[in-house]
Amino acid sequence: MQRFKTFLLILMSGISTYASQSELITNVDGRKTVSLNGKWEVIIDPFETGYYDYRYLPSANGFFKNIKAKDKSDRIEYSFEKDNILNVPGDWNTQREMLFFYEGTIWYKKSLDYNLKAGRRVFLYFGAANYKANVYLNGTLLGENVGGFTPFNFEITNLVRAKDNCVIVKVDNKRSRDAVPTVNFDWHNYGGLTRRVTLIDVPQTTIMDYFIQLKKDTTDTVAGWVRLDGPDREQDIIIEIPKAQVKKTFRTNSSGYAEFSFRKELELWSPENPRLYEVIVKAETDSITDYIGFRSICTQNTNILLNGESVYLRGICIHEEAPLANGGRAFSKEHARTLLGWAKELGCNFVRLAHYPHNEHMVQTADEMGIMVWSEIPVYWTILWENESTFENAKNQLTKMITRDKNKASIIFWSMANETPLSKPRLRFLKNLAAHARSLDATRLITAAMERHYVDDKTLMIEDPFCEFVDVLGCNQYVGWYDGLPEKCGGIEWKNAYDKPVIITEFGGGALYGYHGDELTRWTEEFQESLYRQNIEMLAKVPFIKGLSPWILKDFRSPKRLLPRIQDYWNRKGLITDEGQKKKAFYILQDFYRNKANLQQ
Repeated sequence: MQRFKTFLLILMSGISTYASQSELITNVDGRKTVSLNGKWEVIIDPFETGYYDYRYLPSANGFFKNIKAKDKSDRIEYSFEKDNILNVPGDWNTQREMLFFYEGTIWYKKSLDYNLKAGRRVFLYFGAANYKANVYLNGTLLGENVGGFTPFNFEITNLVRAKDNCVIVKVDNKRSRDAVPTVNFDWHNYGGLTRRVTLIDVPQTTIMDYFIQLKKDTTDTVAGWVRLDGPDREQDIIIEIPKAQVKKTFRTNSSGYAEFSFRKELELWSPENPRLYEVIVKAETDSITDYIGFRSICTQNTNILLNGESVYLRGICIHEEAPLANGGRAFSKEHARTLLGWAKELGCNFVRLAHYPHNEHMVQTADEMGIMVWSEIPVYWTILWENESTFENAKNQLTKMITRDKNKASIIFWSMANETPLSKPRLRFLKNLAAHARSLDATRLITAAMERHYVDDKTLMIEDPFCEFVDVLGCNQYVGWYDGLPEKCGGIEWKNAYDKPVIITEFGGGALYGYHGDELTRWTEEFQESLYRQNIEMLAKVPFIKGLSPWILKDFRSPKRLLPRIQDYWNRKGLITDEGQKKKAFYILQDFYRNKANLQQ
């Protein structure tokens, strides 16, 4: 009923509506593209004047008709101006001081020419927009996207003109109780077109999507599928891996879909040898090239097995925040290389990308550098577990995360949530997400970052009903920071209610770089150093713990962190400052990881 009411409102508003969001196109970098990155004209619209009429009905119709004066007597109350711009990709918060805490609507406008050749199709692709985006082309509403960290696209083949196209995007980052994440989260709510915008030009019948990985529980069988979209769906498909002398032919059915499987011994991807093969997928009407690593990941009792060998995950958590300079949302290859380079310097073979899907460059660079990845959706803290639209929102974000990155060898975990309090509705919600993830990708491990509880004063138990439905148990714990002082670590015993491996997905404490004192003075580098030393000594003794990802690589912005002269709206738990300076605790973890790596060699 609510959807029907919304539809009626749109009809009443007079907006020309073209289509809903198109199915997501994968491997953007393997296709013919035209970048729309750069300077976009903007209108800052905190009351959404350009969207609602005076009766508060959604209507951008008048907005589009009245952004340029016809003559001197014409009444104009809002206008895109060439000196009022924001850079795309980029958040608006760090581009203008007045927008640092802004939560609301900003309209973006880009003009372009595009000569679409006969027999071709074109899609308008967004890497992400935080949080809700309404997209218009030449005054026609293409559709809406909800969710701030996953890509979306619209086919514009029948709307694009050779000259004078106008793309307008309404981006709204206001928090809401029924959203994913909800109103309460511990990072900066960066708004805007935070990732790339591009046109994707493809043949009439195109390779829309494909999945090419090692079959689950094997190291010598490549399996997957290819899906075509367009009028000519029954075609021969050739999978080529030139360096491995592979050339296999399959046939799609009337729906454009073909599954395949073949035996082949390949050089396996690992942190020590991040081997990527050129893989070519050819149809009769289209061809696309990707670079794919092949590896297996599974569990055996409390062990995690990479390519059949037990592995210890030497990790760190990372937020998608740019290193150095002015910070803000990370979006570039250079940002990824710096952040993951710091992780490699720390001795990591693993990173937890918290608490949402990061940009494509992060997982591409992890593939190239040999870093295993935990990828997560922002089901965070206390969302509305019984709200059906909230679940559909989370499921949609999960689908897009897996769709975009399922061919990346570096990703070994799909994470369903972080620190969610126990309840029956929560369990049902997460169970359904886990089942959906497995239906999309059976080759990777399912997990979540959960919590622990005390059985008595000295015994911490990992026990959560959701543990029954995951492969690896993530556990956040803050002994020494929120839970007593660091010396408490020496008296703790850990227990696991399940015969499954555990990763300590968070531990740590805050320190202001350059602030020094003794080991009991909170916020000093010495306190953080002692906390790391004693946590590592505690956790290294627990046999079922198979990895760590302490919180966090780099200090990051958060409006929840208010302490003057110490936090100043920064979460200071980073081992590195926003300017790249390493705190003393960095070297404690680095020494531990180097010793772990030497033992595994």
